[in-house]
Amino acid sequence: MTNRPLPGAAPPPGPSAQPAPREGGPDGAEPGAAALPAARRAAGYGPAKGASPAPVRTAARPGRRGGGGRKSPLARGGWTPWLYLAPALVVIGGLLVYPVYQLGLISFLEYTQAQVSGGEPATFQGFGNYATLFGDPQFWQVLLATVLFAGACVVSTLAVGCALAVLLTRVRAVPRLALMLAALGAWATPAVTGSTVWLLLFDPDFGPVNRILGLGDHSWTYGRYSAFALVLLEVVWCSFPFVMVTVYAGIRAVPAEVLEAASLDGASQWRIWRSVLAPMLRPILVVVTIQSVIWDFKVFTQIYVMTGGGGIAGQNLVLNVYAYQKAFASSQYSLGSAIGVVMLLILLAVTLVYLRLIRRQGEEL
Repeated sequence: MTNRPLPGAAPPPGPSAQPAPREGGPDGAEPGAAALPAARRAAGYGPAKGASPAPVRTAARPGRRGGGGRKSPLARGGWTPWLYLAPALVVIGGLLVYPVYQLGLISFLEYTQAQVSGGEPATFQGFGNYATLFGDPQFWQVLLATVLFAGACVVSTLAVGCALAVLLTRVRAVPRLALMLAALGAWATPAVTGSTVWLLLFDPDFGPVNRILGLGDHSWTYGRYSAFALVLLEVVWCSFPFVMVTVYAGIRAVPAEVLEAASLDGASQWRIWRSVLAPMLRPILVVVTIQSVIWDFKVFTQIYVMTGGGGIAGQNLVLNVYAYQKAFASSQYSLGSAIGVVMLLILLAVTLVYLRLIRRQGEEL
């Protein structure tokens, strides 16, 4: 009995039967092989081997015009920050830019009491006032004294402020609060009041400092160096709270794990400050250093009050007091303005040089 195939069933392959060719191209490719390169490109695999890359269309960037023109700064939102800064810029322009402009203008004029009263017209002198100023030997003596005094004040202020900032991290809550309040009280004291109090403390007749030290009627403001030292103490006393509070806030932001790891490695407190804290606090130290340089370089009130306007025969003059004497005591307003311009240029130069050195070290401010 022979087995007949069922209706509709394929006959069994015989020995001479050949497999039916697959549908597709002449090379026997699978169905849909021509669509594989497009699928590979869509999936991110790139074109298939041996296939020519299809031209890729680049989508037009949003905001591009047909002619390839750029958007205006107003359309990009570039003016928005300036709109927010406009009120502050107007105030700064009125309080800073215009006075500096007037200062520079007067320094190029002959402007004395005769011109102020309207008796004579102001005449243009060019750099004549600066030539007169630079030819005065007293100016160079005062400039040297100012640089040395400001440098000593900056170093002392930074040393005291940083040391007390580290101390705040070591003491308990109550002593820390008392120290903070005392420092902020010194910071909030007006310069005239603080200078007067320090004069009373070091008074040769009634001051408690001479009695405690057994100095008798020693006058601290009579000698040049002792007067500068007394003023330096008062400047540091009213300036270190800013450094202390700022550096203390920076220390609190340092992760505790870093300090603990340094302590476990056997580093001393000085080594932790020099190798761990100071590098991490360098941006903050840059800010407080620049602020201290600006403040201490243009000290006026403390010198004027504590030395009686510059000391005996002007031995304790600094540039700010020297400019005041030239402008108001001698009515040479043009020379006083020239001294002010020189001070401004010196401070700008010091700040730019310091920032350039920091940027060379790879620090971000």
